[in-house]
Amino acid sequence: MSNFQKVKNYIIDLDYSILFEDEEDGVMVIESEEDGIKNLVIGVEDPLLIMEQSLVDIANPTGDAYLKLLQKNRDIVHGAFVVDENGSRVIFRDTLQLENLDLNEIEASFNSLALLLSEYSDDLISMQKK
Repeated sequence: MSNFQKVKNYIIDLDYSILFEDEEDGVMVIESEEDGIKNLVIGVEDPLLIMEQSLVDIANPTGDAYLKLLQKNRDIVHGAFVVDENGSRVIFRDTLQLENLDLNEIEASFNSLALLLSEYSDDLISMQKK
């Protein structure tokens, strides 16, 4: 079984919806509305599984905004906040090794993002409004 198919099976087992998939390019877009996960892009390219979800545009990117994101990174169990090349879009990103990937590990990453969104969404929204 290919790594792409293995990851796809895990996503199906976890009851996430697959919105888009391209096995040739190793890309899927998934969601779980109840967890707040929307348009999570999954890239399967040996040896890595990369997950990214775009969260918000920072209205006024300042050192203080970046400091708050870095401080919150310390609390995130799996993954981290990153910003795009312009420094204005906040993205959640997690990278896992495909070689030993199992259902529990990918589920932990999804749960980490869901928890982050439930705990920190007000702060992200406020960054978007400033």
